[in-house]
Amino acid sequence: MASAPEPGGVRPPVTQAYANYVLAIFFLAYVVNFIDRQILAILLDPIKEELGVSDTFMGFLTGTAFALFYATAGIPIARWADGWVRRTIVALGMAVWSAMTALSGLAQNAWQMAAARVGVGVGEAALSPPAHSLLADYFPPERRATALGIYSMGIHVGILFGLTVGGWLSDHVGWRQAFFVVGIPGLVLALLVRLTIREPVRGGTEPAGNPHQGDDVEVPAAGEVLRYLWNLRSFRHLSFATGLTAFAGYAFASWGPTFLRRVHDMSGSEAGTSLGFAIGISGAIGSVLAGLLADRLGRRDLRYYMWVPAFAALGPLPFTLFFFFHGDPTLALAVVFPGLLFGAMYQGPVFSTVQTMSPLRMRSVASAILLFIINMIGLALGPQTVGLLNDTVFASHGKEAIRYSLASVSIVMGLWGFLHFVLAARSVEADLRAVGDA
Repeated sequence: MASAPEPGGVRPPVTQAYANYVLAIFFLAYVVNFIDRQILAILLDPIKEELGVSDTFMGFLTGTAFALFYATAGIPIARWADGWVRRTIVALGMAVWSAMTALSGLAQNAWQMAAARVGVGVGEAALSPPAHSLLADYFPPERRATALGIYSMGIHVGILFGLTVGGWLSDHVGWRQAFFVVGIPGLVLALLVRLTIREPVRGGTEPAGNPHQGDDVEVPAAGEVLRYLWNLRSFRHLSFATGLTAFAGYAFASWGPTFLRRVHDMSGSEAGTSLGFAIGISGAIGSVLAGLLADRLGRRDLRYYMWVPAFAALGPLPFTLFFFFHGDPTLALAVVFPGLLFGAMYQGPVFSTVQTMSPLRMRSVASAILLFIINMIGLALGPQTVGLLNDTVFASHGKEAIRYSLASVSIVMGLWGFLHFVLAARSVEADLRAVGDA
């Protein structure tokens, strides 16, 4: 049986001003999402000391414990979103992850902290797949990469506030209170999402006559969505490439503040402020720039939707390696800025491409499948690998081990990710035209 339209669905056309408002609200939601996720990175050392655990366990806590549940919960939640009211699902998820962030401050041992982070992961899984689908219904294909680039900017602004505010809170009130402070705003924003975001009719922004137009379609099973996507060669390569790029990015974001604290003897607030502003400002610029470039250049050649992310995989390398090995942290932070900007230039083009190549009632699940791959490769393995390398391969370097661990991860993942983006570019035009959206 075909799914009924959502109650209160917005009939097109919607005003551009309201579409921009929806984008702004989801951007703020993503900021809060990453504040609650990233604050753990600046609190690693004080938590490690109080709970008495290793770098390997802290890598598990920042990456694997969160990612396993974030990625796997995302698929059933996304299928729910493909058949129900997406804004309500987002609001519920926000309430859950915000409450679990606050509860992280009550953890008395490492496993209680891991359980709280699992709760954060499950709640946060309810944001991006429905949000991607909603934004695709508010912005047409030729503006979709820009919109999703602005949405993805929330990652970097969230990291900025997570590191700067978290570092200050760590130094002045302690890590437990820090979790309480950052958990509360999400509960307020969850109400704003539920009360002010209207559910659009699916496909309202698709070109007339497009096969993805129309809302009266049965919601397919997740396995059917996976088979559909996996038959697209470009999706196979872009998903793997994005996971590898995220591997290096999550490793840097999770361990970068600890690198500054250990190698350059910075305090929590110094490391958080320095790296938070570098990641936040450069990443925000890079996310928006990537969407604008992909949308503009993609009108001439659809392969730019993969070529722009390919640059994001390889472009940061000389700048990040300088950061890891230069002795002056001030100069190193200045030089790494363009590298962090380049490294952010993949989310908008990648996510918009997957939305555009997916039928309407597959879009939330398609996004969840992509996020599953990204997070199982990038978030589950990136921080964990750095922690493991610190404790094993480079352990003889003492506190300098983190320098070599991060450099090794950056080189291998950057080159490998670049290769798969280039391979994705070879088939993306044919795949997009085959589904009738180009």
